[in-house]
Amino acid sequence: MIESVSSRPRWALWAALVAGAFGLITIFVGGKTILAGPAERAAAGNIVPFVLWFNFLAGFAYVAAACGLYLWRRWAALLSALIAAATIAVFAAFAVHVLLGGGFEARTVGAMTIRSLIWFIIAAASCRRMGCFVRSPVD
Repeated sequence: MIESVSSRPRWALWAALVAGAFGLITIFVGGKTILAGPAERAAAGNIVPFVLWFNFLAGFAYVAAACGLYLWRRWAALLSALIAAATIAVFAAFAVHVLLGGGFEARTVGAMTIRSLIWFIIAAASCRRMGCFVRSPVD
């Protein structure tokens, strides 16, 4: 199925705007924390490095997915599904870290919950509309 901007549903524009803003904020905040000095990092609390780095790098994927959703491209729906799956996997690894007694900030639980839900919803809606996992007759 070939999709175009003219066939983009209105909700996809909003999803693109949310994803893009979320991505830019994630890059800015994550980068600021990664580049912070020892005093600033200590003030940030119990940072879980693999979660911080994942979220920072994922911010770039968020921006790419936002652009693709705005242009209503199938690859953006697939990227959204990848982002959702990776976010949920990192959230699970974070849960293991916490269960093993690792330090963490409660706000990380909330942030990862929101990230997981947002990307699951964007991925499910865009993949459903574009038929991401439906085999074409050529396959």
